[in-house]
Amino acid sequence: MSDAESPTNPNLSPGAQTDDFEAVEVFSESTDMDLRPGADNCYKCTACDVSCPVAEVDDEFPGPKFQGPEQWRLKRKDDAAVDDSIMSCSNCMRCDDACPSGVPLSQMHNTARGEYVEEEMDKLSREYIRNRILANYGTLAQLGSMFPRLTNAIMGNSVVQQINEKVLGITAEREFPDFATQTFREWWNERGGPKVRSEEKRVAYFHGCYSNYNTPEVGKAMVRVFESFGYEVVVPKQRCSGTPMFANGMLEDAKRAAGINVENFSGLLNEGYDIIASCTSCSMSLRQEYPELFDIDGIKDVSKHTYEALEYLRIHEDLESEVRTSSVEDQAFAYHAPCHARNQGLDRQAVELFRELDGVEIEDVGDSCSGISGTYGWKEEKYDKSMQIGADMFDHMDHAQGDVGMTECPTCSMQMEHGTGYDIKHPLQLLEEAVV
Repeated sequence: MSDAESPTNPNLSPGAQTDDFEAVEVFSESTDMDLRPGADNCYKCTACDVSCPVAEVDDEFPGPKFQGPEQWRLKRKDDAAVDDSIMSCSNCMRCDDACPSGVPLSQMHNTARGEYVEEEMDKLSREYIRNRILANYGTLAQLGSMFPRLTNAIMGNSVVQQINEKVLGITAEREFPDFATQTFREWWNERGGPKVRSEEKRVAYFHGCYSNYNTPEVGKAMVRVFESFGYEVVVPKQRCSGTPMFANGMLEDAKRAAGINVENFSGLLNEGYDIIASCTSCSMSLRQEYPELFDIDGIKDVSKHTYEALEYLRIHEDLESEVRTSSVEDQAFAYHAPCHARNQGLDRQAVELFRELDGVEIEDVGDSCSGISGTYGWKEEKYDKSMQIGADMFDHMDHAQGDVGMTECPTCSMQMEHGTGYDIKHPLQLLEEAVV
C-alpha cells in the first residue's frame, strides 16, 4: 500500500494542514484498510493504462486507472455501484509495476472485484458458477487426481469440452491439463519426507495446486535442488495460494485459504524456516496480496519470509558459480518472464543464470504478457482476447533459436504450449539437471 502523504491544499489554514485524516470506507469489508493515500497520489499519467494488456486488445475495457483510483473517487462521492468491467481485469498486476506514484492499483481492483461479486453478481448465473469453479481449482484438482487416468480421459474428450463451453462458459479451445498419476504430496510421503536435516538451512515448500496435481516433477526438482545445497525441506499442509480467487473476486474463499496457509507456515518461521514457492503467482500472493487484503495474525511475517525458489538460492548460495562450472546436454530455450515475476523484480533471473551454463542457449522472448493470466484465458468470452494478448510472445518464440519454452508460471506454460506447440520446462528442472 502506498505510504504517500495526502496532497496539501493551499486554501487551508496552516493549522488544518495535517496528514491525519478520517478513514473513509469505500468498499464493503474494507474497514481495515484505507485506500485514500494511494488514490489521491494518482496524477492521471495513464502509465497504468498503457501497460495494461487487456486495454490494448479490448476497446470496451476502461483500463486500470478507472478500475482503481477513479472508481474509488466515484464511490466515495456518489456511492456508485462497482462497474461490471472490473471482471475484465485479468489481475496480471502489470499496472502496479508501471505506476510511478506507488498507487495500490491491484489492491483497489481486488477489493472492487470482491464487492462486485458479492453485491452485484447473480449467484445462480452461469458466469458466477463458472468463475467459482475456476477460482477453486484446488478443490477440482483434488477430486480429479483421485482417479487421474479416468479424469484425463473424460476432460480430454471433445464432447465434454463442448458441453463445458455451452453449459459453463469454459472454452473448448484449450486442452485441459492432465492430472499426474502420482501427486507431489503422494511422492513426498512415499519417500518419507526430508532426506537432509539441518539446524541452519531450513525451508518450507509452498508447492501450490499445479505442482502438486499436474506437474509434480517441478516440486521434485525443487526438493532435490535444495537438498543438494544442504537444506532441510519440509512440506506443510496447505491450501491454494488464492491467486485464482483474487482474479475472480472470491475474496471470502481466498481469506479462508490464506488463514490456513498463514497458520501452517507462520509457526515454522520461529524455527528458522523460510518459505519457498516454485510458482511466481504463489509467491506474489503470499508476499503482496495477503498483507494488502487480509488482517490475519502472522500474515506480515509470512510475507516477509516468502521467496521464489531461484531467487532464494541466488541470495543465499553462490548459484552462479555452481552453474558456471556445470554442463548439460545441448539445449536451447525461449524464456518468458511471467507478469507476476516482473512485479517481484525476477524477470531476468533465469536468463542471467542459465546463459552461464555450458550446453545451454537461452533467449528472452520479450516483456509482453502471455495473455492467459490464470483463469482469464479459460473463459469462453475471453479466449480470443487472451490469444491476441499472447500473439507477441508466440511470434517471439517462433523466431527464437530455442524450440523449448521456459517459464516459472504454470498457466503461462499452458499458453506457451497452446500457442506454439513447444514443450515447456520450469527453470528448476534445468537447474536440477545442472547441479544435482
